[in-house]
Amino acid sequence: MTDVKKLKEFCGVLSVLYVEDDTSIRNVMTQYLEKFFLRVASASDGVEGLDAYKNAQFDIVITDLSMPNMGGLEMIEHIKKIDENQAVLITTAHNEPDYMMGAIKAGVDGYIMKPFDFMQLNQELYKITLNLKNFKENEEYKLYLKEMVAKKTSEIVHLMDVQKNNYDKTLYLMVDMIEQRDTYTAGHSKRVAQYCKLIAQEMDYSQDDCELIYQAGILHDVGKIATPDAVLLNPKALNSIEYKLIQEHVSISYKLLKDIPMFKPFAEVVYSHHERYDGTGYPRGLKADEIVPLAQIMIVADAFDAMTTNRIYKARKSVTDAIKEIESLSEKQFHPEVVKKAVIALKNVEIDDEISQLPKSKLEEERFAYFYKDTLSEAYNQNYLDVILMKNSYDLEYKYMEIFSIKNFSMYNKEHGWKAGDEFLKSFSHTLCQSNLDDLVFRVFGDDFVVLSKEERNPQDIKDDFTELISKCEIQYSVQNIDLTKTEISKVSEVEMAQVE
Repeated sequence: MTDVKKLKEFCGVLSVLYVEDDTSIRNVMTQYLEKFFLRVASASDGVEGLDAYKNAQFDIVITDLSMPNMGGLEMIEHIKKIDENQAVLITTAHNEPDYMMGAIKAGVDGYIMKPFDFMQLNQELYKITLNLKNFKENEEYKLYLKEMVAKKTSEIVHLMDVQKNNYDKTLYLMVDMIEQRDTYTAGHSKRVAQYCKLIAQEMDYSQDDCELIYQAGILHDVGKIATPDAVLLNPKALNSIEYKLIQEHVSISYKLLKDIPMFKPFAEVVYSHHERYDGTGYPRGLKADEIVPLAQIMIVADAFDAMTTNRIYKARKSVTDAIKEIESLSEKQFHPEVVKKAVIALKNVEIDDEISQLPKSKLEEERFAYFYKDTLSEAYNQNYLDVILMKNSYDLEYKYMEIFSIKNFSMYNKEHGWKAGDEFLKSFSHTLCQSNLDDLVFRVFGDDFVVLSKEERNPQDIKDDFTELISKCEIQYSVQNIDLTKTEISKVSEVEMAQVE
């Protein structure tokens, strides 16, 4: 559930332009937006909205799609020419592929289906305004985005000038744009496409079919464009609702592809790539020969790549072990004839050791951790500690752990109030974060903190850091030091056990 107080804080310094031709809806929404935003302007159609935009600067544009005089997509196109980074949220009663493809091409940041669900609206506003806040505060990240946009724009212009009708390049570009949202699985679609083609060739499919399944593999996850970031980038096990949301990418992919002439031939293949031979897959529960033959190949290829890629909570399998698992699932998850040929086609595949869901740079780590910050202390939360501990079990980047257990905190809250307690936790966390900028600080188990360090610290330095803070109140703390080169800890539950011991 969206933190409304935090949402008001984010929106309170921003302006919004709301464009809607239905007067009653426009009035209701304008009144609602005025509860959050510093400045709200409204317009009745795209022409009026574009004029308003040219006369004043807005942080966010919210617009309906179907309007007289000028529709929302046309207005967005004009606005993007003025400011390509403009944040845009669309509202629509349409869910046809043409509308969705138009919205994707226009570069919108989110969408709300009519009739309005204000909880969903709050969630989309929270996501957009939080992004705006972080972009404005993080000059390094803004510079990175500017360079990335410039690079992608250059690539697109070069592609259009040199190979305007090159079908394969267009497919690659679409996938690259999608995978920019999730750099930790970037390359997955291309690897699946290659594995699909290898298996199809081993099964003596025609050259046209081999090319078709390769192209289908490239776009098999295109529907993830509609998957919320909080689900797509979540490294932990998904709950039932999140799992349903991620499953929807298959149906969305199908809807996006089936009515586009160049993509229609492989829409059904994409639609079936999460089905299972025994009928327990999704979205339609197809089984055996109900699944189109080329999709049977993609099911194996997709699973093989998942098995041989380092996951956040699961190390990758070797090619040999992955093939053994595929053989064990013959007639369960996979078509037996496909399995026989896949064993031959994939046995000599070389897996890049760098393929991983884990962040590969400081910037990627920060973007990843962006979803796992503790809002009170501004340290990382224990969900992210789980991620880092698992990563650390592979490379042991952090060799030392300190567990800071705060004493008498409940009594302090009772005597001085929760606000004072919150301020203490913020100060405690800030002191830890400032003591060594290379360390990672996590708030865990409510009142305690964990610090991961690359170098061992002098206990006296720790005491010196907290002398002034602790002297102001009766709260005490203890520190437990753990040498991770001698004690293996790969998840939060093991931290808790070590703390008890």
